[in-house]
Amino acid sequence: MRLILALALIVTLGNCTKRSNQERNDFVTVSGTEFQIDGEPYTFVGTNFWYGAYLGRAGEAGDRERLIKELDILVENGITNLRVLGSSEETELENSLSPAFIKADGSYDENLMIGLDFLLAEMEKRNMKAVIFLNNFWEWSGGMSTWNGWTNIGTPIDPAKTGDWTGFMRFSAKFYTNEVANEQFRKYIKTLVSRTNTVTGRPYTEDTAIMSWQLANEPRPGQGQESMKDVPAFVKWIDQTAAYIKSLDSNHLVSTGNEGTMGSLESEEVYIDAHDTPNVDYLTFHMWAKNWSWYDAQNAEATFDNSLKNAAEYIKLHVGIAEKLNKPIVLSEFGLGRDLESIERGTPVTYRDKYYQEVFGMVEEYEALAGSNFWSWGGLGVAQHDDYWWRSGDPFVGDPPQEPQGLNSVFANDSSTLEIIKAHSQKLKSLKK
Repeated sequence: MRLILALALIVTLGNCTKRSNQERNDFVTVSGTEFQIDGEPYTFVGTNFWYGAYLGRAGEAGDRERLIKELDILVENGITNLRVLGSSEETELENSLSPAFIKADGSYDENLMIGLDFLLAEMEKRNMKAVIFLNNFWEWSGGMSTWNGWTNIGTPIDPAKTGDWTGFMRFSAKFYTNEVANEQFRKYIKTLVSRTNTVTGRPYTEDTAIMSWQLANEPRPGQGQESMKDVPAFVKWIDQTAAYIKSLDSNHLVSTGNEGTMGSLESEEVYIDAHDTPNVDYLTFHMWAKNWSWYDAQNAEATFDNSLKNAAEYIKLHVGIAEKLNKPIVLSEFGLGRDLESIERGTPVTYRDKYYQEVFGMVEEYEALAGSNFWSWGGLGVAQHDDYWWRSGDPFVGDPPQEPQGLNSVFANDSSTLEIIKAHSQKLKSLKK
């Protein structure tokens, strides 16, 4: 009997040690300006794969066969970190996703949540990590404007109909002081963060396939100098929402999803204040050469070099801020269109390839810049219409419904771009051990 009890104790202790080792080995942590897994540096090449949960849905609504193929393609090319949409809101705004995770009546789409379960389970098999963003400043997934509309603080401004992007952004930013909307938003956060994966049976809080919960896609304090008065509310919302997530989940990192100074009223001080809290574990920034008028695809030869100069300065600025705050930083969005901004798959990507190569070289240069997620992965997706606009029920590519399908997507047959990405992945591993 003593022998049996002793053996049982050994087995029990062994299982406990195994679980402890798994947690210690596989969760991403932060040490100064470095990400770590089990005390070893963690660096990555990633992409934006926001529609992953949509592919992961069961039955005809999803496309699990495509999802599995695409994850394999990504890993084969050294891409192991995915920035994924974890929330969308049912909305009447044009150029927005449907269906949505959260319905207008307050109920949740369980099939989409199961889709996220399936995605995470498949990512775990491939040792991939997910950054899951929980809201959106923009309209393409419903986002903050839709939350405001649901809680009757005004009628959302639809930029697709009005062209009023400034008005839209200022209305969207009202979310930070909308207590009713945030109470409902926190209920959703709790539902998702506290969820148990229906595929693996593991609570999300114990899921090592998750690297970070991200507050939102590109949260901004508003637009223009008029919005400087709203900065304190923006900073407070970041701190309190991040703290709430940490109260639910102590195993995973929390990040903002902010674009950098360009998403912070072009103010270094605003950007610093938004990330200078112990509740935010690392910095994020995005970089959009075309959107910020650095690059003109119709005049590429004349504008490309200046785009690289601006990119180098923008990266250096944000890495410097990360070093001052003693936190890692991730370039979690950047991209460029095909030559002459063609949308068609298979058309030349001369300048995109040059741009990716140069940006990856900058990532390799800075110790605090631990990784990047290019925008975006189009994979095996194909636009279904001559106008290249997404309609409900169409397969997904990397471009959200507010943009032509293929505008910034890297497809599975973009072999030259994938070669550059794979080479960067290999070099990053050798440099940042």
